[in-house]
Amino acid sequence: MAKIELNLSLNRVEGDLEIAVELEDGVVSQARTVGTLYRGFEQIMLGRAPRDGLVITPRVCGICGTAHLYSAVLALEQAWQLPVPPNAVRIRNLCLIAEGIQNDLRQTFLFFTPDFCNPRYIDRPWFAELMDAFEPFRGSVYRQTLALSRKAVEIVAQFGGQWPHSSYMLPGGVTTPPDLRRIIACRAVLDEIQRWYEQTVIGAGLDDWLALDSADAYFSWLETPAHAASALGLLSRSARGLGLQRMAAGTPHMLSYGAWCDPEQPQDRLVPGGFFDGDSGQIAPLDQRMINEHVRHSWFKPYPGGLHPSNGETIPDFQPNSDRYTWAKAPRYGDRAVQTGPLAELLIGGDALIESLHALEGGNAWLRQFARVRRIAYELVCARRMLDELSVDFSQPHIFNPGKSAEVDGEGFGLIMAARGALGHWVKIKDGAIARYQIVTPTAWNASPRDSNGLPGHWEQSLVGVAVQDPEDPIEIGHIIRSHDPCLVCTVHMLDTGKKRHFAP
Repeated sequence: MAKIELNLSLNRVEGDLEIAVELEDGVVSQARTVGTLYRGFEQIMLGRAPRDGLVITPRVCGICGTAHLYSAVLALEQAWQLPVPPNAVRIRNLCLIAEGIQNDLRQTFLFFTPDFCNPRYIDRPWFAELMDAFEPFRGSVYRQTLALSRKAVEIVAQFGGQWPHSSYMLPGGVTTPPDLRRIIACRAVLDEIQRWYEQTVIGAGLDDWLALDSADAYFSWLETPAHAASALGLLSRSARGLGLQRMAAGTPHMLSYGAWCDPEQPQDRLVPGGFFDGDSGQIAPLDQRMINEHVRHSWFKPYPGGLHPSNGETIPDFQPNSDRYTWAKAPRYGDRAVQTGPLAELLIGGDALIESLHALEGGNAWLRQFARVRRIAYELVCARRMLDELSVDFSQPHIFNPGKSAEVDGEGFGLIMAARGALGHWVKIKDGAIARYQIVTPTAWNASPRDSNGLPGHWEQSLVGVAVQDPEDPIEIGHIIRSHDPCLVCTVHMLDTGKKRHFAP
């Protein structure tokens, strides 16, 4: 039996990542995800004033700084028991959606589809058409995505002054009220994006697209000239032609915190969250007390079992040449390894088409990416709803500015769905300063290492069983990892550099 070990160095926005796989007769038999850079934001926060989190934590990521800001402010508002005016929630949602649209477009057409331009696929019937659309820096869809995704975050700039790394969300509201000029400017951005999404990405109107509610209906739709020639149609034909609908199921369990706070009831979500039990097929209400993090295989000071983030520790303890192999922790929901992202968000949220496709083929690399493109439609609809509701009465407050006396000691957490999935911040305040701060990112869930029980994380499970045709060009691994929108995609697009190889007998 021929055994080969591959270490594939991959970068990420908030750190570096390495994928180590062991091939037996060309099939992945073991996989490890290795976070090679210590982040340390949790340590940076200790001893600081609570509001410092609103400036520092959005720097965790250059793509989803709005999401981190949103989680951070929710954690403080819960700790201080602060009310938030509905218009502030609408502005927060609108900006989070804008950031999500930006991310979903870039991840799909700048990072995922370029893998299909690999010369290995030159004999495929769709290759020439695909190159015209997706070839990096030349393809029509690639270039249009650059322009439209940049346009999307102009909405954040309308209320936050800049993107990324804005700090316009404050405990009790936002810094900038809505007015007619901002509403018109945001509507113009959404109009342009929706027009392009309908004409180029899905080849149909938004209402018809959202009305699709079954796998049979979609596969019939895929045969129509308009959708077949669209960007998503081309992506689906290519991905399914390569068999991605049969790859990378990973853990069957999924987690969503629910999308977008309800302006009238901020503790609720407009799209419900929960835990999808892959064994029973049932969805249970979210219980954040079930979340815990393990460090048995991580380079952190050891502790037994898992700790809830409110009691979590992030004390670096580098131990090379041991069975610890990453700077990432292993989050678990109870004792389950879970996956998170748009597929989890729409499946748990009740999208009928995603439910039908998942029931037919299970979780897989194609469906994961398909769900990301479909989520854009929901983002556009919800963004328009936020603008319509903001337009009703500009005189409504945009902040309930709390007095200093409200900033008491306590604990809180903020859970949202970022573009990449479930994001949580937990804060503990003592003697007026941050005594504990923990962040669990979407990629931490998906790219987690083994836990205290030896259970591999979702990516590690997704890669086992994958046949790698050419170890010199393991593009199959690229398809799988990029279908999860890992945080490394902003800096690395290809797999052909920085590779170390070890051949074992």
